[in-house]
Amino acid sequence: MIFDPILPQSRIDAMRRSGQWPDRIITDYLDDAVAERPDRIAVTDVNSLTGRSTSLSYRQLDIVSRRMALGMTALGVEPGDVVSFQLPNWWHVAALYMACTRIGAAINPLMPIFRDRELSFMLGYAETKLLVIPRRFRGFDYPQMLRNIRKDVPKLRHVLVVDGEQPESAFEAVLLNRRWEDELDGAAIFRERRPDPNAISELIYTSGTTGQPKGVMHTHNTIVCNNETVIEHVGITADDVILMASPLAHNTGFLYGMVTPIVLHAKSVLQDVWDPILAAQRIQDEGVTLSMASTPFLADLTYNEGVNRYATGTLRTFIVGGAPIPRVLVKAATEKFKMRVISAWGMSENGIVTATRQGDPDEKVYNTDGVAIRDMEVRVVDADGKALPPGREGRLQARGKDNFVGYLKKPAQYDMDRDGWFETGDNASMDQDGYIRITGRSKDILIRGAENIPVVEVEQLLYRHPDVQDCAIVGMPDERLGERGCCFIVLKPGAAMTFRQMQEYLAAEKVAKNYWPERLEIVAELPRTPSGKIQKFKLREAAKSFTAA
Repeated sequence: MIFDPILPQSRIDAMRRSGQWPDRIITDYLDDAVAERPDRIAVTDVNSLTGRSTSLSYRQLDIVSRRMALGMTALGVEPGDVVSFQLPNWWHVAALYMACTRIGAAINPLMPIFRDRELSFMLGYAETKLLVIPRRFRGFDYPQMLRNIRKDVPKLRHVLVVDGEQPESAFEAVLLNRRWEDELDGAAIFRERRPDPNAISELIYTSGTTGQPKGVMHTHNTIVCNNETVIEHVGITADDVILMASPLAHNTGFLYGMVTPIVLHAKSVLQDVWDPILAAQRIQDEGVTLSMASTPFLADLTYNEGVNRYATGTLRTFIVGGAPIPRVLVKAATEKFKMRVISAWGMSENGIVTATRQGDPDEKVYNTDGVAIRDMEVRVVDADGKALPPGREGRLQARGKDNFVGYLKKPAQYDMDRDGWFETGDNASMDQDGYIRITGRSKDILIRGAENIPVVEVEQLLYRHPDVQDCAIVGMPDERLGERGCCFIVLKPGAAMTFRQMQEYLAAEKVAKNYWPERLEIVAELPRTPSGKIQKFKLREAAKSFTAA
């Protein structure tokens, strides 16, 4: 893969002069951990498929990831190549990222919910050379899906299957059981392939207004620097035990469930299938002190009475973001667990940008999405790009060291001005103390449980249905997930469609189930402007009184 980052030398020089970029890669922190506390547990998981629990110390993580790196080298993975994974929250993800970094490859996290349609596009677009998948997860056969789409991704050379049944493609047989370190000169290979801190480290997809995913490019510097500042802002230490149930294929999980613990030499506790009771058990058994996830996770922990059976008193901090946060939930969680709830806002493009702080009054914690972390700035501007006074709603922009370095193969969509201000696509207001409150989105997306749903892509598919004349998808408020999808459809004369028929159509089109609308409204017409544009704000207003089917 030939990456096309937008990273002028002037930005590199400015970051180096200010010391805002550490000029380190994640394996430097792993090396430090091995030297300072080699026997401390780095990561522990429970595989819900097999029931097997795996714990790796920092020494073991280092050994395993180096072996995997050499194995990938033997498979032909070169510096700059893309290695994708579509894995649950298993220890393999941490080892894969360390291995990719050792040999200068870029990691590409892919959500386990993606199916044929999404996966074939993403693998092809990234020119992925190696993909790692589970044999089964939540009843789904991943190798069969890859057999279905393999012809559509000709540059994909290797597919390795965790717990695979075929020796030639089993992850364990190819990368773990063979002692590659006895066959190859690891020291020389790692020295030769050590990446520059400004090389692309991660390619992660996000859904935009066009409905087609965009590949967000991050360097080693932009990833690590955000972690260092969040650690400082929140007050996370090496003695913290971090529970991560948000997917490691989402930047919340990737950055703060995997990178943060390694930067700190702390312990990461992974949960692969979300269940608040299982989370309470993990908190009790592992002495979890901190977690981060979106609103539904916190709501489930707070309102599920079964959680009360477990000793969760070690949990002192919960960072919540990724979707609108009901203030009543923050208050209820704070009171129930006697912990600090941190409201935060960020994006795949820059990680956490704003967060409330320790010692903030309840008014700020309950009613805002925080203040900019160190070395990041936010501002609210009007339609002409002029900064608005406190209390006025407008477009939210962000600037600083954490900002990504462009969308893969789409330089024109890198919406950053000459002064470094990035258009986030969110609307917000800011108070006189610099705390922001997200009020909505200017991008045509729907956020369901912190996942961006590319409504335009789903709409275009529905438009292809022979009975559909017109359609639009908007969010309807949901207490647990923040939003669920409501689809308004105008049918062709004499046609009929049920909610079930809509689901069956999307399933046949191989659309990920999380993208399916969860309510169908058949209407005579859609509200439009004189120029013909659909007035989605009117549909959103109508959907406020709806619930999922």
